[in-house]
Amino acid sequence: MTESQNPQVRQLDARSLRGLAHPLRMQLLDALRFGGPATASQLAAKLGESSGATSYHLRQLAVYGFVEDAPERGKGRERWWKATHHGIRFDDALLTDSDPAVRGAADLYLHEVATTQTRDLSTWLGNRDSWPEEWSRVWDMSSATLRLTPELTQELVEKMHALVDTYRDRAASEDTPGTEQVRLHTHAFPIRTD
Repeated sequence: MTESQNPQVRQLDARSLRGLAHPLRMQLLDALRFGGPATASQLAAKLGESSGATSYHLRQLAVYGFVEDAPERGKGRERWWKATHHGIRFDDALLTDSDPAVRGAADLYLHEVATTQTRDLSTWLGNRDSWPEEWSRVWDMSSATLRLTPELTQELVEKMHALVDTYRDRAASEDTPGTEQVRLHTHAFPIRTD
């Protein structure tokens, strides 16, 4: 599905990647995407940063179109921010761009995504006892190693994404009892066995 087919997913290009490839900006964007609108002060408290830093980086994210004002939330001088998209699509061509700054930003972005995913899983493992039993029975941390060609790997990745998309359509509303945000991470990469 292209961005024009799904306007809720932002396709990264060289310009927007430069605006996002910063650890705090990525954390701020995730906080807004998954936690909803917030002020710079609220985000600073949540992320353990100064409100000056969060305010600056939110303005930078706005320049690149990742966040925007949420005036329906503001009272007086309080400035609320919200994410403009629900997801981001990374283009592998950024890793081979002719500009070394773009390649560096792409590498930083991917490493920060991997760090965030590891932190998410680690947080779940550390806090799983605080969740109701029904959630403690349905989590998953599995791996599989298959012998595949690049073409079969691409087919598998596309089918996994298509399956996840079918659950987007079935998602329960926030008002449905027992509903929580569920984070899914998928990784598919070759490994050497020697």
